[in-house]
Amino acid sequence: MPRPSQHVDLALLESGRVLYPLHGSVGLSVRSLAEHAGVNAGMFHYHFRTKENFLRTLLGGLYEEMFSGLRVEAAHQGPAIDRLQGFIGLLARFLRDHRQLIVRVWMDALGGEPIANEFLRNNMPRHLAMLTELLAQAERERAIAPRPEVQRVAFVLGAVGMPVIFAASLIDAGVAPQALRTHFNRQVMTDAAIAERVALALQALRSPVEGART
Repeated sequence: MPRPSQHVDLALLESGRVLYPLHGSVGLSVRSLAEHAGVNAGMFHYHFRTKENFLRTLLGGLYEEMFSGLRVEAAHQGPAIDRLQGFIGLLARFLRDHRQLIVRVWMDALGGEPIANEFLRNNMPRHLAMLTELLAQAERERAIAPRPEVQRVAFVLGAVGMPVIFAASLIDAGVAPQALRTHFNRQVMTDAAIAERVALALQALRSPVEGART
């Protein structure tokens, strides 16, 4: 027979995905996690020992889900511009699907929470390095115009990722204008809308800007 604790860790992590965006590192309690998962608090300590270890596992597991998909997109055969399109689209959809949790990580990091800062230091360079390299490959293949690498990374993230994180946060908080709220999900958050922004961003990168510094 399976051990009674089997899958309890997974249930707690699922509860963490729900509760962490609501409460953050400080407000999240072992008791609330155990109650949400329907398990004894002692099982939390059995599997994770501390809340800090739990948060490392929660955030690390979520990131690895995304990063494994990005790695597959980057490794595909074919032109770099095609791989870049798949890579950026996957990144944007992940940000959309987990935007509340990601915003909470940012808030915790800005508030000086050690686990959030540790998570961002360890992981942000990984996907940014892959994006930077794909853009460089596309430039070498003459699929996009030469530009400073930080400038074009910032442009891509701003054009594709920012709407599904920060603009969506204004919608979720109910502070965005009604006109924006009415059409936001259909025109910004769908897979088709994301794909359109990716295509527009890549189209912009193909054309040199007259008078721009390189």
